Amino acid sequence: MTGEMVFPSEGIEKNVCPTTPDEMREWFAKNKTVRLVDKRMSVKDAVSKFVKDGDYLGLGCFGHIRVGMAPLYEIVRQGRRDLRVAGHTAVHDLDILLAGGCVSHVDVAYSFGHELRPIRTKVASRLIKAGKLKTTECSNASFSYRYKAAANGISFMPIRMTLGTDTFLHSPFKVVICPFTGKKYCAVPALYPDVAIIHVHKADMYGNCQIEGITVADWDLARAAKRLIISTEEIVDEKVIRKMPHLTTIPYYTVDAVCEVRYGSHPCEMPYRYWFDEPHIKEYLEAAQTEQGTEAYVKKYVLGTKDFSDYLHMVGGEKRMRELEDIEDLKKVAENPWAGAKGGD
Repeated sequence: MTGEMVFPSEGIEKNVCPTTPDEMREWFAKNKTVRLVDKRMSVKDAVSKFVKDGDYLGLGCFGHIRVGMAPLYEIVRQGRRDLRVAGHTAVHDLDILLAGGCVSHVDVAYSFGHELRPIRTKVASRLIKAGKLKTTECSNASFSYRYKAAANGISFMPIRMTLGTDTFLHSPFKVVICPFTGKKYCAVPALYPDVAIIHVHKADMYGNCQIEGITVADWDLARAAKRLIISTEEIVDEKVIRKMPHLTTIPYYTVDAVCEVRYGSHPCEMPYRYWFDEPHIKEYLEAAQTEQGTEAYVKKYVLGTKDFSDYLHMVGGEKRMRELEDIEDLKKVAENPWAGAKGGD
C-alpha cells in the first residue's frame, strides 16, 4: 500500500479547560494588579481564598522535585473536591490529592509513576476502575506547549508531534494545515489553570520568585494561571531579588499568595537544599497498595496534622531535615569534589 498516512482530524476527548485568550485578558485586567502589594499569607489562608471545588489545578516543577507539598496537604485538609488536575509531570504531588479524594479528572502526560522506585502506587488505578477518576491523554512536550500558548496569549500552538498516535486519538487536539507550507500540524489548545501551585527557593513579599536549577514549565505556568500560590523556602528582602534579577523566573504581578514554608517540598527533593526522604516515600507507597492503607496514611500525616509544620514534626522534625540537607550536600560534593574543599595550602 502506498500513499500518505491518514490521520484523524481531531482527538476524541473534550478540552476540559476551554478558556480563550480574550476571556483571560479581560479576567486578568479585572482581577490582577501591577501594584507592589504585600502578598504574604499562611498556606491555610491561601488555599481557603483561592482554591475552590471544581477548579483546574496546575502543579509546578516535576513530580518528586521542587513540588509544593504544603499547599497540597492543605487542599486535602480543607476537603476540596472535584478538582481537575494537569498531570504534566505530576507524581507524588498528584498522588496525595488522589489519596485525599480531591480529584475527578487528570489530563495525563506523566502521571501515576514513581520513577525508579521499586514500588508503584495503586491509588489511580483503583479510582479509574471504580469510575471515580477520568483521564485524557497528552505528552510532556505537548503539555508544555499548551502552557506556552496560554503564556503568549494565543489560543493554540502548532507542534510536530503526537500525530498518528493513540495519544493524539485520546486527546482534545486537532489537525491544522500550515498556511505557508501546506503541512499538517497538531494544534494543542492553550491551557489556563484556575490555580497553579509552584514551590521556589526564594521570593520577596510581593511575589518575585527565584528558582535555583531547572525550571521545567514553571515560567509558562506562572503566566498562564488565573491564580498563583507560591510556597517558598524563604522570604527575602526585595533588595536580594534585585541584586540578581536574571534569576527572577516568576514576576510579582503573576502571583496571588506568597507562603513561607521551609522544607515545603518534603518528602520530595529541593535542589541544592535537601534530598528525597526515601524511607517516607516508601512508607507512602507501601500504604498506597490498599485502600485501607491509603486512608490510614492520609488520616495520620495529613488530616491528623494541623499544618505543614506539624507534619514535619511527625516525620522527624529538624533532625531529619538536617539529615536530608547533609545528603544533598554530599551529592553536590560527589558531582564536584572541589565544592566541599576548604581553604588552606
